[in-house]
Amino acid sequence: MSTNFVELKQVSREYLIGGQEYKALNKVNLTIKRGELVVILGPSGAGKSTLLNILGGMDSPTSGSVEVDGHEISKYTAKQLTKYRAEKVGFIFQFYNIMPTLTAEENVKIVEDVSTTDKDALEVLKSVGLGRHAKKFPNELSGGEQQRVSIARAIMKDPALLLCDEPTGALDSKTGVEVLKLLRKQADENTTVVIVTHNAQIAEIADHVIYLKNGEIERDTINKKPKTIDEVSW
Repeated sequence: MSTNFVELKQVSREYLIGGQEYKALNKVNLTIKRGELVVILGPSGAGKSTLLNILGGMDSPTSGSVEVDGHEISKYTAKQLTKYRAEKVGFIFQFYNIMPTLTAEENVKIVEDVSTTDKDALEVLKSVGLGRHAKKFPNELSGGEQQRVSIARAIMKDPALLLCDEPTGALDSKTGVEVLKLLRKQADENTTVVIVTHNAQIAEIADHVIYLKNGEIERDTINKKPKTIDEVSW
């Protein structure tokens, strides 16, 4: 049985912009093992977000195949992709995307509307250090606390794949370290964590680092001895 959790074969994604063809991804081949913490680096326009969107079932490749956990999601219908996103994937964004009119606990419990989960929202909040803030609204929380709410919401459904788009981009370095420790913990518990970032320092803690440029993989490196988060000079 393959140990690969994600397999991309010859994946391209093309867009028409002003009558011109633009290749966001160009024949990308990639494998990711279950439970890896993966960091994707590259300049703006390299294809990082496109790759993340395809892994998350929010976009589909123009050509090539994408397998996640033994299922070829690149052949999924829109309905199948919706189910895949609800059941398999957690999303964490730079600007939190939590509901301002809901408390922290309610923001986490909202997952129950789209996914079957046996987790308790309050217990999940406690696991990210926010148990005492469960009844607070987002405007009563710091940026780091809001990001932890979004992490709690993502892990509430126990996703197999956790996709993070610049998860520390809006945070100061100390708060960013706290968030990275939570993401490392998820990978250590066998969740496959993929982080898109411009911050090359985060690559030092990764099991697997992918460098994208012009829609192609420039380097694909396995980090045999990743640093602990506390060993990195943030």
